[in-house]
Amino acid sequence: AGDARALLLFSGGETREAAGPESEGHSYWAAADRLGWFGHTGVRARAFAEEGARDSLENLLFSLCRFHELTGRYPEAVTVVSYAFKERRFAHHHRRAAGLPAGAFHYVGTEPPEAAAEAAARGEAATLAAFEGDPYGCLTPALVDKRRQRDPFSTAGRYVGCCPELQPLLRHCSSHLFRGPLPW
Repeated sequence: AGDARALLLFSGGETREAAGPESEGHSYWAAADRLGWFGHTGVRARAFAEEGARDSLENLLFSLCRFHELTGRYPEAVTVVSYAFKERRFAHHHRRAAGLPAGAFHYVGTEPPEAAAEAAARGEAATLAAFEGDPYGCLTPALVDKRRQRDPFSTAGRYVGCCPELQPLLRHCSSHLFRGPLPW
């Protein structure tokens, strides 16, 4: 809120059939709007939704594309806000998969609701293990199936073509990290 040059992107696709074609990203934006931007109403003008991501890696990658779509450039720094228990996944695995320099990446962790904390920790262990061997989520059946299940309205592929410098990265499917050129 304090950096007037920063954009706020709420990320997440239309992942739940029962919710209808309402994206997670837009629902978070709408919730913040209803809550008056937590007293920082000036943020509204620079807050947007990324509405294609089906998992945490796509949250990061597609947010980079959305930033480019909005500004015509890629960010100098990225701050991810999510549950504290996901920090290793984002700050180590996803940051490296995206090729982002460690010094340009920041993570702010929040605590999950107490009733969900234990189950969330167990689920995180399995997800982290899957991404450790499959950094792009395209080889492990559990990660591939999750993306498929979290696309009930067939909206995958939303960022194909909009951020040309990232197309090789977005198409990269390997247990090895992408080594091609990136704009950061």
